[in-house]
This record gives sequence, C-alpha cells and structure tokens, in this order.
Amino acid sequence: MPTDTFPETAASPDSFISPAAERPAWGAVFSMSLGVFALVTAEFLPASLLTPLAEGLQISKGGAGQAVTATAFVALISSLLTSVVTRGIDRRLVLIGFSVLLILSNLIVATAPGLPLLLLGRVLLGVALGGFWTLSVATVMRLVPESAIPRALAIMFMGVSAATVFAVPVGSYLGALIGWRGVFFAATGLGMLALLVQIVTLPSLPSRGKARLGTLIEVLGRPGIGIGMIAVLLVFAGHFTFFTYIRPFLELVTGVGVDGVTAILFAFGIANFAGTYLIAYVIDRSLWLALLAMPLTMAILALLLSSLGGTAALDAAMVGLWGLVFAGVPVSWSTWITRSMPDEAEAGGGLIVAAINLAIATGAAGGGAVLELSGPRGVFLVSGLILGLAVLAILTRVRVR
Repeated sequence: MPTDTFPETAASPDSFISPAAERPAWGAVFSMSLGVFALVTAEFLPASLLTPLAEGLQISKGGAGQAVTATAFVALISSLLTSVVTRGIDRRLVLIGFSVLLILSNLIVATAPGLPLLLLGRVLLGVALGGFWTLSVATVMRLVPESAIPRALAIMFMGVSAATVFAVPVGSYLGALIGWRGVFFAATGLGMLALLVQIVTLPSLPSRGKARLGTLIEVLGRPGIGIGMIAVLLVFAGHFTFFTYIRPFLELVTGVGVDGVTAILFAFGIANFAGTYLIAYVIDRSLWLALLAMPLTMAILALLLSSLGGTAALDAAMVGLWGLVFAGVPVSWSTWITRSMPDEAEAGGGLIVAAINLAIATGAAGGGAVLELSGPRGVFLVSGLILGLAVLAILTRVRVR
C-alpha cells in the first residue's frame, strides 16, 4: 500500500478539541447530522424533479440541471471563504445562520416563477452548503473526545446517506403527488426542524485560530495534498455527471415511468445507506484500497450502463450497486483529510468541499451539454471516462499516511 511521509503538524488533533468535549455532546452531533440531512436533501432534489421542474418553468432539462451547477459553484466559493469571513464568530451562530439560509433557499425555489429566482434560491443554498460542510468536521472534532471522533463522523455522514435515501426517490414520488413546488415546501419544513434542534443542542463554540486565505495555500502545498484534491474532483465529477441526469436515463433508455424511476432510486438510496456501514470495514483494512476500489467500480458500472443499458432489472441492479459503492467515497476522503492535516481541520475541510463542489458544478454543466448533444448514454460514457482518470490518479500518485 502506498505511503508517504508527511511533515510534522504544528499541533496535534488533541489541541483542537474543546475541553467540554471530554463529555461527548451527542445531541449536538445529531443536530449536525440533521443539518447535513436537510442540506443534502435540498441539494439532491433537482435530480429527482428534473423533468417536472423543467416543464413547470418551461425550460430545457439541461437548463434545469444548471440549478445544480449554480449551487455547486457558489458552494465552492463559500467553502473557501467561510473560515476567513466568519473569523472570530462563534461557530454555533455561524452554523445556525447557514440553516436560516437553507430555509430561505427552499422557500424561494418553491415560489419561483422562472429561472432567475430558481437560481437565486439555489445560490443561497450554495452559500449554506459550502459553509456548513467546511465547518462540519472541525465542529464534530470539538463535540466529542478524540476516541469518539470516528463514531461521531459516522453519525454525521449518516445524514448524507439518509438524504440519499430520502431526497431522490421520495422527492420523485412526492413530486407526482403534490408537484415539485410542494416538495420544496416540504424541504422548507425539514430545514426548520434542523434549525430548531441546532438551537437547542449546539453549545457555544468560539472561533479558534487566525483563519486566512494564505492558510489554504499552505495546506494545499503540503506533500500529497494537491494531487489528492485533484483525485477528489475527478471522482465527484464522474459521480455527478452520472447522478444529475439519472432520471432522463431511466426514462429514455431504461424505459420506465415515474413509479419505476422512484423504485430504482429508492433502491439506490437504500444501498447507499448500507454502504455507509460497510465502508468502515474496508477502511480498517486499507484506506488506499478504499479510495481506489470505489471509482474503479463506478467507472465500470458507468461504461456498462452506457453500452448495455435498457433492461430494467439489469439497470436497477447496476444503479443500486453504484449507490452501495459511492456511499464510501465521502467517508473515505474525509478520513484521508483528517489523517493528512489534523492541525488544519477547517482549512482541509474547506479545500475538500471546494473540490467536491467544483466537481459537482462541472459534472452537472458538462453532463447537461452532453445530454443535449448525444443523449443519456453519452452522459454515462463521459462519467465512466472521468472516473477512469480518477482511478489513474489514485493508483499512481495518491498517498495515505
């Protein structure tokens, strides 16, 4: 297994844990998971509502997909600037503020008469999404003792898996019942619940350190970090090229209706939830193996779907396997970050969130262009090629501590 020697950090992870965290604040950890659940649910909803949303606003499906692009680009900027802009502000207040932005975003989208207000709502979501994710790992590290950090991170990432189960299939199903606007009103209620739990459970978390943009550059310049971020970008770009346009593929290539789309996406979500648990066993054996095996499997699946897709049972099985495998991607790369830069958790979190959101934006934008030119099969072919590049980068250059 590839290894590398990393420079000694300026401080150990212990120095970044609040004294109060000697008594784990599990309620606060749950509130972080709920916040992630509400944010990721809102982020994923356009994928399940792409067709009715486009028809309702009288725009193309590729144009509707740019709602994902706008969110991702703004989240990228937010992830890089959050620690600097909010320097000196209690992290509790910052996280609560992001939940307020989430609520406003969903309300604006639910009432949008056209593309401009839709994009405005998604821009606000991008600010909240990028900022919340940037602070999330560092916040969890302060809520529990060091020995409980892996368990706490797993609980937080369960919010992502739950959103994967909930947002896409349930969003698709509810969209058929109450319309896509009704779904975003429901997401507003979910955001209000997350806000309430955070207000009740999150302790005061005074800002630490002297965050500045130069810190991001310093961290990015550490051995192995830059190529790791490129690999992150490629893996997530490949996934979101696939995932953003999965509904058109299922409708036009697989040939299933709304009920079939809902069932397949629900299977994807259930498999993703299960994968959150299974990935821990792979990471225990080899983090590098986990980082490599997931994009390799996804690349194979994307190419198979592009060339052989069209049979409902086979397509459903491959989409479900994709969900199982992808569940481990954010967990594995977050583990890589915490091992590579424990002294700069917020900076490292900001960089990886920026890489992920750049990947989401480019994947959604590029996938939309390919969809218009060559249809869903072409989108999945491009996804497989991008993931192949990720495999090459990880195999040859990525190192783990």
